[in-house]
Amino acid sequence: MRAVIYTGPSQVALADVPTPTVIDPTDAVVKVTLAGICGTDLHVVRGDFPGMERGAVVGHEFVGEVVEVGRDVRRVRRGQIVMASDFTACGQCGLCELGDHWHCTQRAFFGTGTSFGPALAGAQAEFVRVPFADTALAALPAGCSPEAALLIGDNLAAGWVAIERGCVRPGDCVVVVGGGAVGQLAALSAQAAGAGAVVLVEPNVDRRTFAQAQGSLAAHPDDAIGFVRQVTGEDGADVVVEAVGGNGPLDLALQLAGPAGRVVSVGAHAAAQWSFPVALAFRRELTVGFAIGDGIRLRRRLVRLVTGGALDPTVVIDVRGRLDDVPELYRRLSAQQCLKAVVSITA
Repeated sequence: MRAVIYTGPSQVALADVPTPTVIDPTDAVVKVTLAGICGTDLHVVRGDFPGMERGAVVGHEFVGEVVEVGRDVRRVRRGQIVMASDFTACGQCGLCELGDHWHCTQRAFFGTGTSFGPALAGAQAEFVRVPFADTALAALPAGCSPEAALLIGDNLAAGWVAIERGCVRPGDCVVVVGGGAVGQLAALSAQAAGAGAVVLVEPNVDRRTFAQAQGSLAAHPDDAIGFVRQVTGEDGADVVVEAVGGNGPLDLALQLAGPAGRVVSVGAHAAAQWSFPVALAFRRELTVGFAIGDGIRLRRRLVRLVTGGALDPTVVIDVRGRLDDVPELYRRLSAQQCLKAVVSITA
C-alpha cells in the first residue's frame, strides 16, 4: 500500500509499505478514506519528540471503512464506516473505566513512534491497523460528516477538553494563546460553552482575521496583555488556554490570567523543564493544568454538539488534497500558509 513515511528531520515522503493485517484478536484493519495533518505531526517530523524511526508511517487522524476484524472484536464490524480516536486504549482497565484513556498502560498513539508508548503505524496511508478496535473506533453517526468526525477524534477533543478543564462558566472571559486548528477550535468551544468574551492571541494576521470572522476578538502577542486588560476592565482573563506548546506561550498565558484564573495547556510540549513563576501564581491564586484531548471519552458529547449545530469544527479546514499532495501540505502547514489540511485517500 502507499503511505506517508518519516524520512528524517522535517522530511516526509510517499512510499510503498506492507499492508497491515490483524495481529491481535482485538484488532481491526481500516481502509482510510480521510486523513488529517495535525500540528502534532509537525512536531513529530521536526524531531521535537524522541522515538521516530526512518520509514515509520505518520499521521493519527482518520476516518475509514473497516475491512478486517479480529475474533474478539464485538462492536465494530466489516463494512462499517468509522471515526477514530488518535490513540488506542484497552477500554477495560480501571483508568479506562474512569474515562482516563490516555493513562491506560496499553495506550499507543498512531504515527508518533515511541514518543507516547509502543510504536504504532500511522494513518496517513491507504490502510491502518487499529488495536483495541472496540474502544478506539466508533460508527460514523448519522448527521456527522466525515470531516467533522475526523476533527472530533483529535483537534476538537483537544480544544474542548481545555474548556472543560478550565471550568468555563457563562460570561467568563476566555483567552486562547495560539491560532492553529486546536486554538481556533478551543475558541469556538468557549463560545459554545457560553463565554462572555473570547480573545485569540496569535502573531499570524490571517489566523487572527479568521478568529474574528468566527466571533472571537483577536490580538497580537505583543499587545495581548493590554488588550485583555481593556476587555476585562483590568481584571485579566478568567480562563487562559495555551494551545501552542513551549515555555514562552506558557509564560504569556500566566501573565494573561486574572485573579483566581485558570490556565490550561493543551499545546504539545517537548521541553524537559519550565521555570514556573511561583510568586505570580501565588499572588493571583492561579490554577495551572495540562490536558490532552480524549476522543474516546468525549466523542459522544462532541458529536451531539456538532450534529445539534452548537459548533462546526470543519470551518478550520482550508485545504483539501490527496495522498500525493501530503509532502507539500506538510510544507505549507509548517510555513503557516494554511490552517488545517485533510486528505482524501483511495486505495
